[in-house]
Amino acid sequence: MEKIKTKIRSFIIDNFLFGDDNGLKEETSFLDEGIIDSTGVLELVTFLEDEFEIEVEDEELIPENLDSINNIAVYLEGKSETP
Repeated sequence: MEKIKTKIRSFIIDNFLFGDDNGLKEETSFLDEGIIDSTGVLELVTFLEDEFEIEVEDEELIPENLDSINNIAVYLEGKSETP
């Protein structure tokens, strides 16, 4: 799971924080901290679908799945267990 978190962290830092992690923690809320807006969520979803070869369903577009590095890692882990 650490490899997944590293990929997500790198994507967030490169695309939304302009290369500066600004103390980004695994539990930092992207929305509450203003790191990602609604357009950014779409960019994040595209990255996740391409990088991890999954399909994010409309009903899965919720903060519990996509609002922090930890949430995304748990979400991806659950997706990999789904047949």
